[in-house]
Amino acid sequence: MKQRLTLKEEELMQVLWRLQKAFVKEIVAALPEPRPHYNTVSTIIRKMVDKGFVGYESFGNTHRYYPLVSKKAYTENFMQKALRNYFDNSYKNMVSFFAKEQKISADELREIIELIENQNKEK
Repeated sequence: MKQRLTLKEEELMQVLWRLQKAFVKEIVAALPEPRPHYNTVSTIIRKMVDKGFVGYESFGNTHRYYPLVSKKAYTENFMQKALRNYFDNSYKNMVSFFAKEQKISADELREIIELIENQNKEK
């Protein structure tokens, strides 16, 4: 993934990932208030098509849109960039940041350690 989504595009992708396939009017209806105008959403979706994140099926003059990039793939790419750009490519630095900011508890850290240990046992 060479291009990034803007915050508005990410908001629309979240809706598309949830709905899987949707017309613009369905995307607009799934957005929180205050909802953007139909034409605004349509323009943003077309940009996402051009970027290669969204595909569509034609039904006469209208299109039904669907994600071309999975949420998992986008999340992995996003996290790798954040790790590289903000935490010197170190998971330890990232977890330490959240611990220092009190965004993660000791219990949550223990759960993470348990997940890691269990995955190592499965290998």
